Amino acid sequence: MIGLFAVTAAGKRAAAELAASLGPDAVILDGPIGPALHRSWPELAAAVFFLASGATVRLIAPLLVDKATDPGVVCVDEARRFAIALAGGHGGGANDLAERVADVLGCTPVVTTASDSTGGTPLDELVALLDATVDGDLAACGVAILDGAPIRLVNPLGFPLPALPGNVGDPQWTIQIGDRLAEADENTLRLIPHTLVVGIGSARGVSTDAVNAALARLETEHGFDLRAVRAFATVDRKADEPGIRHAVTDWAFWHWQDEPALHVYPADTLATVDVPNPSDVVLAEVGTPSVAEAAALHAATELAGGAPVELVVPKIKADNVTVAAARIRPRGRLAVIGLGPGAADLRTPRAEAELRRASVVVGLDSYVDQVRRLLRPGTEIRASGLGAEEARAGEAVELAAAGRAVALIGSGDAGVYAMASPALQRCPAEVEVVGVPGVTAALAASALLGAPLGHDHALISLSDLHTPWPAIERRIRAAADGDFVVCFYNPRSADRHWQLRAALDILAERRPAATPVGAVRQASRTGQRVWCRPLAEFDPADVDMLTTVVVGSSQTTMVGGRMVTPRGYTWLSQQP
Repeated sequence: MIGLFAVTAAGKRAAAELAASLGPDAVILDGPIGPALHRSWPELAAAVFFLASGATVRLIAPLLVDKATDPGVVCVDEARRFAIALAGGHGGGANDLAERVADVLGCTPVVTTASDSTGGTPLDELVALLDATVDGDLAACGVAILDGAPIRLVNPLGFPLPALPGNVGDPQWTIQIGDRLAEADENTLRLIPHTLVVGIGSARGVSTDAVNAALARLETEHGFDLRAVRAFATVDRKADEPGIRHAVTDWAFWHWQDEPALHVYPADTLATVDVPNPSDVVLAEVGTPSVAEAAALHAATELAGGAPVELVVPKIKADNVTVAAARIRPRGRLAVIGLGPGAADLRTPRAEAELRRASVVVGLDSYVDQVRRLLRPGTEIRASGLGAEEARAGEAVELAAAGRAVALIGSGDAGVYAMASPALQRCPAEVEVVGVPGVTAALAASALLGAPLGHDHALISLSDLHTPWPAIERRIRAAADGDFVVCFYNPRSADRHWQLRAALDILAERRPAATPVGAVRQASRTGQRVWCRPLAEFDPADVDMLTTVVVGSSQTTMVGGRMVTPRGYTWLSQQP
């Protein structure tokens, strides 16, 4: 429960506005604040006070116990200028809540916890992003970053990282990211991502000590840190060897890791893997010319999801055992993000997380302005104006192919249509692509109009910039013949005014003149306008390129001023 506490009329109005946006979790607590607060405190996940900060502090102070269990507390002043994260910034979620409150009430969020107020990259979040093992004093290095101490970053494999502080000068700390052993002093923090897959082959009855000794040579002879191992692999005939199984368990114990998977493959599968050191003896005995190298490469390829794989340690022959190691190389990251129709509360948490993860943000200038405050300091911004979708997509792909962590942003629809299509067409397999959907214009408009999309519907863009009009016209006629509800994007451009009229004329051939047509301009943004007219009376001149138009089917009706399309009907063709 999010408790909302207010005394004055202005505070109660603000509380009611906030409650409507936060949803059913938000409860406005009536009566004297003191007793209401004491009564509800054990049930509160968070609280917002529409009071002076001093008064709020005096109210909550006797109730605070521990930052890990106390609810997050946000304070909003009478003039609605600031939303202050007063207590429970991280553990209680007050920092995030202050941002949400500020978005709804149009005030400025005030966050004073060090990692958020300075925008320094939280190292624990970086560790999570890399799925890395930590070697060194993570907390002390994090404090140094927040204090502005010069930091040297060593990232030889080129992991795509979020924006990092640009501290320069004689480094006080060094952060090393990689899977190789390296010299380190007390002011070195090593982050060891799990990049290695180790293949193991053996004779029957191999001992655990023999396997462990062979694995140790990956460190002593080849310089790889065994904490970077992600998985082990072998042939199915060796899957039950106690020596191999126990060695994998020993690895997990000594490296403080969960026991990794032991991937097992048939010999005929491994026989198809190209390896540098095949063996006729192994082929005759096992049915594949390679076990260790082939298993390492095959498992790494399966786990890589398209990322490049390389054999970094050819097979090592030891006492009745062979081991080899393959590396899954990092690749650039391209997140195609739909921001939604504009309102902050319609933007998904996953979209915000991807924005924080990016080191470069590419997008339309007006969309970039919506999310600037969400970006880490140091994030590179590549913003451009209308009509440059292809150029933006190409730039984002080029940056990701160079190993950067890139966010390509658009509205809910642009995130999955105008931006994603050209980006994916150009993107090489070596780039990791992540799609983050947003609330689309069709969904936002439909919610404001009622339930016009309650049955089968078609989404059609009227822009003939990339699609010839005859093709668009065929799609409209098909939707008309099928009696689909039709949602039109791009109904009018600066220099083309006839498309919507032509589209409505086609639909009018197949559905009644009274068919409701709804339009929404600037859904959820300043200047929002919502209107409905019968098909015969709808004026395309009222529409611009910022409007979404929804044309009902023959069964769509107006109920209480809302468009409603019933589910599950049979339509009989109407002749013009």
